[in-house]
Amino acid sequence: MTEHVQTVPLDQVHRRLGARMVPFGGYLMPMQYSSIREEHLAVRQRAGLFDVSHMGEVTVRGPGALAYLQTLVTNDLTRLAPGRALYTVMCRDDGGIVDDLLVYQDEDGYMVVVNAACHDHDLAWMRAQLPGAEVELDDVSAATCLLAVQGPLALEILSPLAQGVDLAGIRYYHHLAGLVAGVPVRISRTGYTGEDGFELYGPAEAAGQLWDAIQLQGGPSGLLPAGLGARDTLRLEAGLRLYGQDIDETTDPISAGLGWVVKLGKGDFRGRDTLQAIATAPPRRFVGLSLEARQIARPHQLLYRNQEPVGVVTSGSFSFTLGHGIAMGSVIPGAEVEGGELEVLLRPELGQWAQATVVPLPFYRRPGS
Repeated sequence: MTEHVQTVPLDQVHRRLGARMVPFGGYLMPMQYSSIREEHLAVRQRAGLFDVSHMGEVTVRGPGALAYLQTLVTNDLTRLAPGRALYTVMCRDDGGIVDDLLVYQDEDGYMVVVNAACHDHDLAWMRAQLPGAEVELDDVSAATCLLAVQGPLALEILSPLAQGVDLAGIRYYHHLAGLVAGVPVRISRTGYTGEDGFELYGPAEAAGQLWDAIQLQGGPSGLLPAGLGARDTLRLEAGLRLYGQDIDETTDPISAGLGWVVKLGKGDFRGRDTLQAIATAPPRRFVGLSLEARQIARPHQLLYRNQEPVGVVTSGSFSFTLGHGIAMGSVIPGAEVEGGELEVLLRPELGQWAQATVVPLPFYRRPGS
């Protein structure tokens, strides 16, 4: 039976631009328009425009919304206020990660942004734990488009399109409602690239109007449309986790290096008891790995130290910014020492190995960050 694949509102726009379309998270999405390298470097040096409308959005309203969400996620949402956003994860009782999320608070409640591939499961998970009529969930994914403008020129490009809004005044992980190119949007200073930038949540029917205006405004400055390929290499350089690769339901956030989003002192939440036990002696460590020249490690390849297996690669690619291979991986305690040398088994059938040095994450920080 063929799996049903959905299209995003800008599907025909991407095809007219010559994008290579691939199935991802249940949607046909643009992998690249020109080359992944060209799009990657455009984001690092100028700006890129991403369509990430495959992501899911769920609003949570009602007098019990905060208490309900506090039992679902590991981070402490009392740190939020209207106009702020927070990164967090949902966990099972055994500590496994159901999904990683962004939670936005506005004057009326919350919006939870979930990964496309996890959308249906997340929604069922959230609905199964509703406390009653005091909390209302609304899946607004189909009615929402999400465009991201990322790169050092993002502010310069978007500012002339913003009406009555000072984009420069929006701090990192803050958001506000405003008009961009005449479209009512939620403007969020967030992203998945390691660069400065903005994510724009708007009505799906206005996606084309937004996209065209941003392309027209940014074209003279060197803005390029960018696909999922560049998004992946950019997020890897920034040390950001990808659900389904670096984290999943077999991974707990502490072992995945996300202990900073686990607030054990905030009160009870799903997985808290297990995570409290794990925190005393995490069974795994999450590491960055630097490889020589053009050697590239790939997910699921095994990591060794002195010919003894110590872990596995979760993400790997060539770094267009740094000029050599980089990877992230999960290893046993003791193998995470910075500067330590590990071996990656690249091709078992040929006995091909590569040396990898343990390095701190992220691999890349934008200037001034």
